[in-house]
Amino acid sequence: MNAVKIAALGLIVAGILGLAYGSFTYTQETHETTLGPFKFSVRDRETVNVPVWAGIAAIVIGGGLLVFGGKKN
Repeated sequence: MNAVKIAALGLIVAGILGLAYGSFTYTQETHETTLGPFKFSVRDRETVNVPVWAGIAAIVIGGGLLVFGGKKN
């Protein structure tokens, strides 16, 4: 399996996951301090929405690469 097919499959999987879930959330630690024996930290939860058109575009581009990307002239 060459690199083009791996990238195509990765785009297809990412597009399907983007359509299935629609968004993903991650936690980012922004501040941390220590005051004596106590440790304080602030964590922010960020949500990223994946547009439907981006999921569809990833599937279409991945499919195109899978079909036409491995052709040699």
